[in-house]
Amino acid sequence: MVNYNPKVWFSLIFHAYSRGVMRTLTPALIIMTVYAGAVCYLLLDVLHFHENDFHTTISMHSLLGIVLGLFLVFRTNSSYDRWWEGRKLWGSMVNNTRTLAIKIDAFLDKDDHETRAWFSKMIPNFVFAVKEHLRKGTKLAELDPTSEHFFDDLKKFRHIPNKLSLMMYNRVNTLYRSNQITGDQLFILDKELKEFVDILGACERIKNTPIPYNYSMYIKQFIFIYLITLPLGFVTTSGYLTIPIVTLVTFVLLSVELIAEEIEDPFGLDINDLPTDDLADKIKANVKEILIP
Repeated sequence: MVNYNPKVWFSLIFHAYSRGVMRTLTPALIIMTVYAGAVCYLLLDVLHFHENDFHTTISMHSLLGIVLGLFLVFRTNSSYDRWWEGRKLWGSMVNNTRTLAIKIDAFLDKDDHETRAWFSKMIPNFVFAVKEHLRKGTKLAELDPTSEHFFDDLKKFRHIPNKLSLMMYNRVNTLYRSNQITGDQLFILDKELKEFVDILGACERIKNTPIPYNYSMYIKQFIFIYLITLPLGFVTTSGYLTIPIVTLVTFVLLSVELIAEEIEDPFGLDINDLPTDDLADKIKANVKEILIP
């Protein structure tokens, strides 16, 4: 995620990120510039159309622009809602890991170093597993083993976060059966562990439910049709000024669509995705500080 000062206009205008966006948009901008130039040359210099011969109007594009603008607003709002919900879920993840660690620290005997060390590894393990599970699959190398058979047990499961959650449930239940925690304390810890599963499920819902295909398809088709017909609306009234007009409109419309595409999956590795790597490292440090002072 990009950290920036929203009050410094000059640095925002010329920020390196904008150059990255331009590299993505440059092929489309070049194609539309060449296309607009070809239309102007064909109609003005080859066919010699003028205002009296070929009366053009931007009224149609003005009306279509209003409709297209509404579509793009809804598109970006939907994507931003997904991004913000993901941020709230990871905020809950931070809070719940701290709460669980604090409660375990309070419930366990101070000399039970083995159990404290186990949870100080397993709670961050779950977070790191969720982080990569929402990308391309859990990286076992990021996890801290709690036993010599730890990785062998995990490799038997396709859904690593589920296995880690199951292991924490089993460990808490073992603590209850051995009278190391009371029934009330078991009930309290159960709420925190259940919240982990709920957060995971909500993140998977965002990850696995993209914007409906037909909606995304028609948005792109509308933008294409709008841009491809735009030179015809300006050519006889604006002449060769049609070329920069078409290029500018192309940049604006495609930039908005590009923003929506980038943030609709907030758990990836794009520059504007959520800083889940930093949050996972922060959780790991906080949990260890609480359980192993």
